Amino acid sequence: MSPSRPAAPPPRIPGFRHVDLLGSGGFADVYRYEQELPRRQVAIKVLPADREGASTARFTAEANVMAMLSTHPAIVTILQAGVSDDGRPYLVMEYCPGSNLQARCRREPFSVAEALRVGIPIASAVETAHRAGVLHRDIKPANILVTEYRRPALTDFGIAATSLGSPETTCVSIPWSPPESFGDVARSGPRSDVYQLGATLYTLLAGRSPFELAGGGNTTGELIERIERMELPRIDRPDVPPSLQAVLATATAKDPADRHRSALAFARALQKVQIELAHAVTPIDIVEDVSSVEPAEDEEAGLTRVRVVAGAAPAGTDAEPARPARRAPAPRVAERVWRGRGGVRGRRSRAVAGGVVAAVVLGVVGSLLPALVDRSSARALDASTVSARTAVPAVPGVEDLAGWRQGDEAVFTWTNPEPLDGDSYLWAVASVGSEPGFDRTAEPTVTVPAVEGETCVEVILRRDDGWSSEAVVGCVDG
Repeated sequence: MSPSRPAAPPPRIPGFRHVDLLGSGGFADVYRYEQELPRRQVAIKVLPADREGASTARFTAEANVMAMLSTHPAIVTILQAGVSDDGRPYLVMEYCPGSNLQARCRREPFSVAEALRVGIPIASAVETAHRAGVLHRDIKPANILVTEYRRPALTDFGIAATSLGSPETTCVSIPWSPPESFGDVARSGPRSDVYQLGATLYTLLAGRSPFELAGGGNTTGELIERIERMELPRIDRPDVPPSLQAVLATATAKDPADRHRSALAFARALQKVQIELAHAVTPIDIVEDVSSVEPAEDEEAGLTRVRVVAGAAPAGTDAEPARPARRAPAPRVAERVWRGRGGVRGRRSRAVAGGVVAAVVLGVVGSLLPALVDRSSARALDASTVSARTAVPAVPGVEDLAGWRQGDEAVFTWTNPEPLDGDSYLWAVASVGSEPGFDRTAEPTVTVPAVEGETCVEVILRRDDGWSSEAVVGCVDG
């Protein structure tokens, strides 16, 4: 949030104790509070007392929209809303301790791997919003936070529009807004959000917005002129493949009709890039009415299968050897549909402890079946060579994933429930900021440098024929 005005004093809110100021912007202040019961850290967004009328209506709309969508694992959770004793409306949200992605990418651009791992879940959150009849209209790096489990989460639906109708807003974030936002009559639609998704991912990789010139003139008028007329500059990095450059160019096309037709299509295009680079494939999470779940309707449609998502188990500690580390699913193939309206809703791993959630996996299996291959033989897969009727071999995930601290290192071990000749394991440190790609080992153990807080790894069982299991994530406390 920009410091465009001094923050107001924090309000007194029964049941919450003020801790500190997190940020201040033109429309609201955000503070960190400690909730007394249940005891936890929360972020509370407060509308200044002098903001009335349209701002209050916008604030109320944001509360309702985010409450409707915040069960999605890549959308910041709204816990409650109300009005403080001095008459200021407020939203109580989950506390995301990491800085927003704008602050991070300004310091250091993202690697290709981590940018893709952010882009896909955020696109799935936007797709979910669209299916609920909601346009975000302000997607940008500053509106993507990092949860305590290092997962990206979209926030700030303050200028969202719903299918029930709302006037077009003139309050837009210019560097990430599409050309149609600047006409005599501003227009927006699902493909406007697709543009902002592409512009956001571009910013993470380039360290600046698409039409911002390093050291050049970047006034409002100059930015709008470039957005309307200038071709998308290529990202000057040798590690950004042409396929990803092309995806971003399509997403930010001047004519909405030339962009990806949906946020889901954009996410799938990013998954293809992951396959080309031999990265683990990030799942697409979408919320659906269970009664309406159908296979995808495009050339990427493939198998539909049901997967059980496990909750977390206790973590190991410094003082204790090899206890089961916390486990959470990190599937590598296709889409997960989070069931709603009377069905079962999935949540982030931090919210499903002790339970299981059935998730219906749809979509792009036809193009993603051999989910991971050796980096030395990595190549893009041709979806036409894989039959949609091909049976997916059941490769079990590793079991008994255990970890413990050993000095400045964290040691993890696991077991193979169904060992076969030629089995190996792919592993990576599990973090939004981790380096790209997985390493391979033939032994069921790995030692990694320990970090402050939690140290987590993802482990995948890989058969000799190239088929892989879903990943299991284990963490040990620092």
